[in-house]
Amino acid sequence: MTELCHSSPVRRLSHPAVLIAGILLIAMNLRAPFTSIAPLLERLQAALGFNATAAGLLMILPLLAFVIVSPWVPRLARGLGLERSLFLALVAIAAGIALRVQGSMLALYLGIGLIGAGIAVGNVLLPSLVKRSFAQHVALLTSCYVLTMGIMAAIASALMVPLAQGSSAGWQYAMLIVVVLPLVTMGVWWPQLSRRSLPAAAKEAEKGAEKDVEKGAVRPVRQAAVWHSPLAWQVTLFMGINSLLFYTVNSWLPSMLADNGFSAEKAGSLHGLLQLASALPGLILVPLMPRLKDQRLIAFATPCMSLAGFIGLWLMPEWALVWVLLLGAGSGASFILALSFMGLRARDAMQSASLSSMAQTLGYLLAAMGPPLIGALYDMQGNWQLALMVCAFLSVLMAGVGWLAGRDRQLPEASASE
Repeated sequence: MTELCHSSPVRRLSHPAVLIAGILLIAMNLRAPFTSIAPLLERLQAALGFNATAAGLLMILPLLAFVIVSPWVPRLARGLGLERSLFLALVAIAAGIALRVQGSMLALYLGIGLIGAGIAVGNVLLPSLVKRSFAQHVALLTSCYVLTMGIMAAIASALMVPLAQGSSAGWQYAMLIVVVLPLVTMGVWWPQLSRRSLPAAAKEAEKGAEKDVEKGAVRPVRQAAVWHSPLAWQVTLFMGINSLLFYTVNSWLPSMLADNGFSAEKAGSLHGLLQLASALPGLILVPLMPRLKDQRLIAFATPCMSLAGFIGLWLMPEWALVWVLLLGAGSGASFILALSFMGLRARDAMQSASLSSMAQTLGYLLAAMGPPLIGALYDMQGNWQLALMVCAFLSVLMAGVGWLAGRDRQLPEASASE
């Protein structure tokens, strides 16, 4: 990691190690605040008196927030800058965590929606920040921050029930303690908000770049060019199908296992293992990604891991431990690749933000549709066989899209007419 601190783009900042620490801390806030709700869902239902339908809506609410907020994030970044926009995202996450424990359904929904909005900003802009500040190490740093994201999500999920049991405030204490994450991150991120930390040479380079744009020497890449690019659609579909499959499994795995004779405790343990397994690919991809000339083979192989997991749950559910590990590792590795593509396939930080916005807006729209649609298939058939077959088919489709998205190419520049 030390080599990152000496890459030329990072010299724009006086404390690159603090920037790296800030990126990793921000990543810890992008999953744990909402995935950690699942272990407490039964307690929430008992305390607030809502049914399973409302619980299902609660679980996809952050995804809907991603869909609504993501298209506006590049505009926010252009107005405030990447650093200030990410700080605002942390404020939203912290406020949402505090709001959701006020003891009413309205506060719970509003708080989780606010958390989702903050996470959406972080999801879109973190790849853009990595592209701008660590252009030579996009894959490496992306793998690192996805690894920390998954590990923190697994830790938070594992601690929720013990924290609720060990406090008189119960679920409210357990859900509130997560606010430590954004608060600590805001403290570490604060130095990035001041442009005074930029060396004079970097400031002059920025002014020169602005003049080049004004003179027409550099044509700004606009969001429309991204939405018209086949490569951008390939990245988007890869991200979207993977998100659909992950959140479908995340929502329905305990029910699938219960229908195959697993106890509630065993199903819950395997659900936690799914979260941890999604973080483990980072340990392999961190050293591997920088050595890959392109990512076609790995972008084809990781959906095949998910394919094996779905087929295994369908035909041999008694081996669920193996299939859950494959599903978690496959989806986690694919997620790292999808985020890496947002930097690797873009020509600059703003194009990366536009690609990230497109991929995550449509990707999380697909993800929000997945759990209810797969649940409807279960209601139609009375078992999970057709649902698992559909998931297996989507894994095959994702492998084909991954081969295309993994090619060593970049998005086109915007034409002068755009």
